[in-house]
Amino acid sequence: MRPAPQRPQQKPYAMPAKNKLSLSVQFADDRLAADLPRALLRRWVQAALLGPAELTLRFVDESEGRTLNRDYREKDYATNVLTFAYGETEENIVQADIVFCVDVLMREAAERQIPLAQHAAHLVVHGVLHAQGYDHEIEEDAQEMEALETEILAGLGMPDPYVDTTDHQAGKIPI
Repeated sequence: MRPAPQRPQQKPYAMPAKNKLSLSVQFADDRLAADLPRALLRRWVQAALLGPAELTLRFVDESEGRTLNRDYREKDYATNVLTFAYGETEENIVQADIVFCVDVLMREAAERQIPLAQHAAHLVVHGVLHAQGYDHEIEEDAQEMEALETEILAGLGMPDPYVDTTDHQAGKIPI
C-alpha cells in the first residue's frame, strides 16, 4: 500500500491549467445521471486538480454508502462523500476513488435550499481535494481546505458553500 499523498504547499489558488486526467464515472444509483453529465463532472474535477490524476467518481444509494462508511471508517451511517486516496504513482499521478451517496446529497441540498448541481459541485471539489491530501480533521486544516473549496467554486461561478443558505433563492448553475 502506498503512503497517502503529501499535501502541496499552500499557494494562492488560481484556476489550474488542465492537468492530465483519467476519469471514470459510475452510477450504481442512476437518479442523478441525467443531472450530472460526465462533461460537467469532469469540469468540476479539473477545477480542483493541482496535478495529474486517475480518479473514479461513483454515485451510490444509501445502503452502499452506509456499508462503505461502516466498513472503512467505522461510522454506521451514510455520509455525503467518501474519498479513498491511494497515493501517487512514481509519475506523481494521484489515484483515488470518490464515492457520493445520492440520498445524502439530495437530502442536504433540499435542507439547505440550494440547487442539487451546486451541492454536487461542492462535494466533487471536496472529494478531489481529499484525494490530493487535503483534510479537515483539525481546525487549521479545515479552514485552509474550506477557503480553497470556496475559491475553486467561485472560479466555477458558484457561491460560497459555507455561507448560511436558508434564505437562498435557487439560481441557475453555469455549465
